[in-house]
Amino acid sequence: MNLVALQNGLDNISFAVLFVTMLIYWGGAAFNNIPYLPVLGTSGMAIANLCIAALLSARWLEAGYFPLSNLYESLFFLAWGITTIHLIAENMSKSRLVGVVTAPVAMGITAFAALTLPSSMQSAEPLVPALKSNWLMMHVSVMMLSYAALMVGSLLAIAFLVVSGGKNIELRGSSVGTGGFRSKDESDRPYRLQKATDLVLQPQGEASNSSSVNSVFESNGSAKTAVLDLANPQTSQKEVINDASILSPQRLNLAETLDNISYRIIGLGFPLLTIGIIAGGVWANEAWGSYWSWDPKETWALITWLVFAAYLHARITKGWQGRRPAILAATGFVVVWVCYLGVNLLGKGLHSYGWFF
Repeated sequence: MNLVALQNGLDNISFAVLFVTMLIYWGGAAFNNIPYLPVLGTSGMAIANLCIAALLSARWLEAGYFPLSNLYESLFFLAWGITTIHLIAENMSKSRLVGVVTAPVAMGITAFAALTLPSSMQSAEPLVPALKSNWLMMHVSVMMLSYAALMVGSLLAIAFLVVSGGKNIELRGSSVGTGGFRSKDESDRPYRLQKATDLVLQPQGEASNSSSVNSVFESNGSAKTAVLDLANPQTSQKEVINDASILSPQRLNLAETLDNISYRIIGLGFPLLTIGIIAGGVWANEAWGSYWSWDPKETWALITWLVFAAYLHARITKGWQGRRPAILAATGFVVVWVCYLGVNLLGKGLHSYGWFF
């Protein structure tokens, strides 16, 4: 089969598979009692991942260079990266909600590449002299993988905000290696988020000490609720939970899982972004004689790095969890798209694809 025809078939198949996979994930989220839907969703993502990998391989064989020289190729590489990171995140979280947010993005990227881009931008072109370097693979591939990881991590943070209803809630043990950080400013944490297993009753007859259980009554209009909460072993102060304000146990556990996996995936993408920026500087010096020229792409790459550096700093050093870092990660999602696509299509610079201008 002709390699060009094979590519045209594979990009359409990838779009179709991702579209069906998106519907499967959405159906599974709406009707969670339907069997086999989680398996079908994961299988759909894996099939799409393999189709895109085959497309990029055929492109590589046809053009004779690593397929990351134009927007069409980079979009499909990004979609491949997102589906790969999705499979990792889904395996870590065991939650189908990962696909609810990642499948539409991967599908939209493939649709934009296969159905919207002009045919002239979809065809392979000879490399310009500046791109005839081994740094094309080393720099661009790492940057694209970092974008994919940061996008998936940010999407999971957005999903956390949706599941938690935007409440300012505190999580327990959701940060990697933190042992359950807590904000020193408890006045900024009006809601206490705990697993259902944390809300246990103290057997009668035990000594009443700093770990005993107290009954706390809070008024809410005409209704009153009593909540028994075991004191935190790390503090002698009793914590108050407004039962009318917290989420159901299922949503509590799901929110904690999303926050945890989002942190892990962003923690994977940030080192890749750092390595990609360093490799880009070395390549720029080799090609243009300068490590950094404040090109729009370089500037936005630095902004992206600073946003996610602030996110990780807040989580690791300050112990942020829940809503505040999720909002920062959601902002990072927009910044990544501006860095990757916005400045390429609209800006003037060494990295511009020049489609609109």
